[in-house]
Amino acid sequence: MRVPLSEAFETHTGTVGILIADDETDTCELFAEFARAHGMRVATAYDGRAAISALERSPKEFSIVVTDLQMPGADGFEVLRAARAINPDCHVVMITGYATIDTAVRAVREGAYDYLAKPFALGQLEVVLRRIRDRIALETENRELVRQIAERAPTVTPREVMDRFDLIDSRLSTIERLLRDRVLLK
Repeated sequence: MRVPLSEAFETHTGTVGILIADDETDTCELFAEFARAHGMRVATAYDGRAAISALERSPKEFSIVVTDLQMPGADGFEVLRAARAINPDCHVVMITGYATIDTAVRAVREGAYDYLAKPFALGQLEVVLRRIRDRIALETENRELVRQIAERAPTVTPREVMDRFDLIDSRLSTIERLLRDRVLLK
């Protein structure tokens, strides 16, 4: 069953925020409209410095950053590094009209979630956003499960763990002694 993308970006904490950074105004606005149509909160930046400033002003606002590789002020790699430093949970998608294998590999190594070469169909962006949605959902579920386990788990000190090991060791020694005695009696 396919979940509509608009449902995908509704979470228990609200709508997911996306920052779109591209110096090509038409491209930036097209992606922004696409994201809004899919239920996301959208902010735009028309150069790298503006994107970094937006990230610094609102560190937890953006779960997703879509950034062009070549922009004035700061390039996409600077935006990527800033986004990941400011919010390690942020998913960065790099886009470029100057795609090379080297920049794609570098983007992924530096922490980009994905890399798209322009021109690309909006359907490709939708697939990437759906994958990010699924990942965010899994990460959220994982955090919730860890929280629930932590609440239920008894708090055990290192000393208590050592005492339990000593007790186990003592019981094993007793069992071994009894087994030896039993073998000697036969």
